[in-house]
Amino acid sequence: MPKSFAFIVHIYQFLRYEIWQLTEFELSGFKRGLYRFIKTLIVAIRGFIVDNLYIRASALVYSILFAIIPLFALIIAIAKGFGFDKTIEESLEGTLVGQVQVIPTILDFVSRYLKAAQGGVFIGVGLIILLWSVMSLFRQIEKAFNSVWQVKKQRPFNRQLSTYLSLVLIIPFLIIFSSGLSIFFNSKISQPFIYDVLTPFLRFSVKFTPYIVNWIVFTVLYLVIPNTRVKFSNAVIAGLVAGTLFQLFQLMYIHGQNYLSRYNVVYGGFAAIPLLFIWLQVSCLIVLFGAEVSYASQNIQNFEYEFDTNHISTRYKNFLTLFISYVIVKRFEAQEPALTAENIAHKYRLPIRIVNQLIAKLVEVSVLVEVTEGKTTTFLPAFDINRLTVNLLYSKLDNHGSELFLSNKNESLDSFWQKTLNLKELSDESTKHILLKDL
Repeated sequence: MPKSFAFIVHIYQFLRYEIWQLTEFELSGFKRGLYRFIKTLIVAIRGFIVDNLYIRASALVYSILFAIIPLFALIIAIAKGFGFDKTIEESLEGTLVGQVQVIPTILDFVSRYLKAAQGGVFIGVGLIILLWSVMSLFRQIEKAFNSVWQVKKQRPFNRQLSTYLSLVLIIPFLIIFSSGLSIFFNSKISQPFIYDVLTPFLRFSVKFTPYIVNWIVFTVLYLVIPNTRVKFSNAVIAGLVAGTLFQLFQLMYIHGQNYLSRYNVVYGGFAAIPLLFIWLQVSCLIVLFGAEVSYASQNIQNFEYEFDTNHISTRYKNFLTLFISYVIVKRFEAQEPALTAENIAHKYRLPIRIVNQLIAKLVEVSVLVEVTEGKTTTFLPAFDINRLTVNLLYSKLDNHGSELFLSNKNESLDSFWQKTLNLKELSDESTKHILLKDL
């Protein structure tokens, strides 16, 4: 086998299997951070493919096109109250430089929309349509984020209203400001007299500012939009990845627009339309990929030993179930504080994924009971530990579920079922008096 091919096979084996068998408890320092970053990217890319985010991005593009006029109208109306409407319009024009046919049309629609909303019966109906359009867009974004986070329920309407209006007040200004800075700096910073005035540090800061703004914007998105608790550190990681990708794509997009504008003589205004759709599509893909990164970063421990836990033997699964039950029972007997699933995984170096699965099963068969205090969930025995034998534990696991549901009677089947019950009684004879706490 050629060395280059063998090296590729080794890398594949490492990324596919070996890296997932190295828990964070076994690593330290730089290697822990590097391996966690690699795992996060692998899980995020896999989730991006499995969750069909390209289709969800297309749905978001449709929602954006439907809501873009009401959204900009709301933004400009709010800005007008603070005297910044002209600044916002100029920033918007700078954001899509080269789209000389598209942006004036959008701003004209926005202007007419606002004028029509200021008088007559339309003020009430128009305000309702405006808010409904903006709410619909953010609901679609939340739905996409919730699907990534595997959350089935959206926020109540009152929480949606307060959250989305807060985002309308904050994030669009930052996006427009960031995009405007990117275009301004890339077009103006190369001029000699500006470059001579600024110090090297300021030159770097000026170029770096759009990235910082993007990181803040995306971090807020990943922190606020999903209807679940997202840790700030994980939202920051996703914000850094998505914000950087968005800014790099923005630079490519600006260059593409300037290049395409040379051919406006041939293609006219039609050249701007497909480029706008491409920008929206790729931007939505970047946003959704960032959501995958935030989910993967926060839940990376659930993917440790993933291949092994998906192919675990019945014997080893029963052993781990018995061990986890034993740990919880012994702590209860010693009157020590109850443990969370994370505590058990960390203390005994077990994969959190399998710990969560086994504890959920023990709760389902009424061996354990979960106790929630605030945001912490611990586990206790569900009944008297002086009655919890090894035999009883296994019986609860084995007997849980449907049995003897076949409608067609079969003498051979019934006879064999009775034989297995007799064998089970013989095997249980040696453990029926052994209490779990006495192991």
